Amino acid sequence: MTDSFLAPFLERSRWFGGKGRAFTVTGTRELLRLGAAPEVVLLLVEVTYPSTGSGQAEDQRELYQVPLALYDEPQERLEHALVGHWPDDGTGRPAYDAPADRAAMAHLLRAFGERPGFVRLSGHDLDLDAPGSLFSGEQSNSSVLFGEDSVLKLFRKVTPGENPDITTHRVLTEAGSTHVAQLYGWIEVEDLQLGMLQQFLRTASDGWDLALASVRDLFAEADLHAEEVGGDFASEAARLGTALAEVHAQLATSFPVSSVDGADLAAAMRTRLAASVEVVPQLAEHASAAQRVFAAVADLGAVPVQRVHGDLHLGQTLRTVLGWKLVDFEGEPAKPLAERVLPDSPWRDVAGMLRSFDYAPHAVAEAMPEEDPDVLHQRGVRADEWARRNRKAFLAAYCGEAGLSPTGRALLTAYVVDKAVYECVYEARNRPTWLPIPLAGVARLTAG
Repeated sequence: MTDSFLAPFLERSRWFGGKGRAFTVTGTRELLRLGAAPEVVLLLVEVTYPSTGSGQAEDQRELYQVPLALYDEPQERLEHALVGHWPDDGTGRPAYDAPADRAAMAHLLRAFGERPGFVRLSGHDLDLDAPGSLFSGEQSNSSVLFGEDSVLKLFRKVTPGENPDITTHRVLTEAGSTHVAQLYGWIEVEDLQLGMLQQFLRTASDGWDLALASVRDLFAEADLHAEEVGGDFASEAARLGTALAEVHAQLATSFPVSSVDGADLAAAMRTRLAASVEVVPQLAEHASAAQRVFAAVADLGAVPVQRVHGDLHLGQTLRTVLGWKLVDFEGEPAKPLAERVLPDSPWRDVAGMLRSFDYAPHAVAEAMPEEDPDVLHQRGVRADEWARRNRKAFLAAYCGEAGLSPTGRALLTAYVVDKAVYECVYEARNRPTWLPIPLAGVARLTAG
């Protein structure tokens, strides 16, 4: 197997995390092979990034899963998914990206419960004949819908050991949680968890899209307040807060609960802030105030931590006729797996949702055509009002009758500032025109 077979495919794949970096394919390994016409091969690909020499002592390596559908003859219908030829020696068969091929995915679906490595949980009568279709949304994995019965998420970047998306969904499924899609099974070869099969939520609507629709309704009624508009989102924000509280409670009983020293937590936040200022110089004027927010955490002593979502925002939620569902428990994608499975404070998830409520109205405003100053001012006032109303509704429902304690407030404020600082770096690198959104959040949060 040579680099020429896979490197171009990786470079053009939206799930590949090495875009813009020099890399070589330094190894491949066949994990399993099944089916016929097409034959499906789950291939493990090692990618190596050379050392930059600036604080990076060794080459970095990542592992990616590339499922291949092998045919004896070219398939015109799959031309868009052609990877190359297997093997890459001039004699190989046409190899296509398997998630794009219904016939290949039918082999994977029927393997659940029948082949070693395809683990199937009891409790659901899986439709093994449902047709598969690749989900076209932007994501870091590849998801295939099987009729209206199930969804198979194939992990593209893989790491040996536990995948928190599988283990978290499993314990919540077994606990009877109504706030996640039920886990039906997973694919595990040796010490690699390669994919998960779960419930298809037929009536689901994306939480981020629903929030944006609510904001558009508000902006269309210039003289009305958020609570007066038909698309008011506050009741949904409250239901989300209740759902998250229940999920956190279930996770606390299913995974170990421990504590971290507040001083260590604050130190990590200060380190991230210092690194972020190097990328976003505009943060410097807020750095001292942010440090004071983090200093309040340093004085808290032991801070309880547990299994959490780790990367929660409106885009990780789905609204169904039966209520809100949380999805994608993999944690922050930029973090190594070893860090993503570590216990953390539940306030990290709460902070992610609060920041998402701040983002939604300003994202809509950013996409709207420019108007005269008075219209822009009014739009800004309404955006802040929408964000504030939904943050308040969500937090009140999450905290319940106990309310927000002084310790909880100190932790939550620090986590929200920490999240906003992260967002500044992300936007500076990916969407510079959106940078003012998190920068304004940092300014507001650190203004006392």
